[in-house]
Amino acid sequence: MLMYLRVFKESFVFALNALRNNKLRTFLSLLGVTIGIFSIIAVLAAVDSLKKDIKGSLSALDNSTIVLMRFNFGPSDVPRWKREQFPDVTYEEYQQLKKSLPDLESIAFVLGVPGSSSIKYQDVTSTGVDVGAVTHEFYDIEAFELEGGRFFNEPEAVSGSGVAVLGHEVAKNLFGEPISGIGKEIRMFGRRVTVIGVLKKQGQSLFTGSRDGQAFVPANFARRVFGTKKGSVFPQIIMKPVEGVDNDEFIAMLEQQLRNMRGVKPGEINNFFVNQLQGFADFIDNITGQLNVIGIVISGFSLLVGGFGIANIMFVSVKERTNLIGIQKSLGAKNKFILSQFLFEAIILSVIGGLFGLFLVWIVSIIASQFTGDFEFVLSPFNILIGTIVSALIGLISGLIPAISASRLDPVEAIRTGM
Repeated sequence: MLMYLRVFKESFVFALNALRNNKLRTFLSLLGVTIGIFSIIAVLAAVDSLKKDIKGSLSALDNSTIVLMRFNFGPSDVPRWKREQFPDVTYEEYQQLKKSLPDLESIAFVLGVPGSSSIKYQDVTSTGVDVGAVTHEFYDIEAFELEGGRFFNEPEAVSGSGVAVLGHEVAKNLFGEPISGIGKEIRMFGRRVTVIGVLKKQGQSLFTGSRDGQAFVPANFARRVFGTKKGSVFPQIIMKPVEGVDNDEFIAMLEQQLRNMRGVKPGEINNFFVNQLQGFADFIDNITGQLNVIGIVISGFSLLVGGFGIANIMFVSVKERTNLIGIQKSLGAKNKFILSQFLFEAIILSVIGGLFGLFLVWIVSIIASQFTGDFEFVLSPFNILIGTIVSALIGLISGLIPAISASRLDPVEAIRTGM
């Protein structure tokens, strides 16, 4: 054990000497490892950060939440031309399911208002507002937090009252801070609307956007404004079954009831899609996993170049120290001692390059986080560990052949060659 510690110490000293005595050569050799580790860990960190942001954006909704619509979240076996013929879900279907579907905890009807909207208060206008038209149950499903006021109730939702709940940023743009817009009238879609609530500040999400820039009105209010013509709005029914209910049985019952409502004959495919958030989360995991693989494969070429650089510097190091190797072996140094010495040196040199790569990722993640608002790039301890291990493995593999060639040198020939 003490021998290996001494070998490690000597190898570390040799590595430092190589860095000092051959600065340009060492820099160029280690640059490949630095770039390779930077590329791989940057990809892993970016994908992990994106995945964290997506999961955080979906955290307000339970994974058991089901979204019923004519579109699907992920890939589908149904041809595109056939999917385009599917009818939109309707407000009447929402009402019927609400009455007849068993084991239903909550259900809401949602309209996707096309494009972004402008909201005006006196002479102040907030543009680019994403307006969501929903029924009152959406408040419970989405688990909103209010900064002030309230969400619209069932009578207001059913009658399509001109009331609105504003996101924090929209309210700030219209009324300034501190926000005191509750009860004030605004204009949207050319109609007078009363502000009855303001949502708490949520922060930006790279994947799903932010509630801060949104506004919510009753679905029936938007139906009167935009109508229900296919393509003008994008309706969906969002529901959550009672906790503990078997999701497969619940979905089977849901599909059967909707098929009956639409008169879909036995043997015909569903003309709607039942999307689960859990399935969407699995789809996201699959996509991020593929991104990881693609990024690692591409970055692997940089590591390959780095490995050749380490191998090159180790071959040169063996040649420069041939005389020293011969003297060590003539004094009784065994082959495994020489082998370990050069392997340790290669690993140390490679790890130094890898640490520089990790340092660059850390710097870039800090800078990137500053420019992306609330989206945070995270360099996790796990990715740091991966980067260190990969760089050590590159050093081990790259230094193996030079170390073996050094350990097999004949001491007499080594001393004669080095003279």
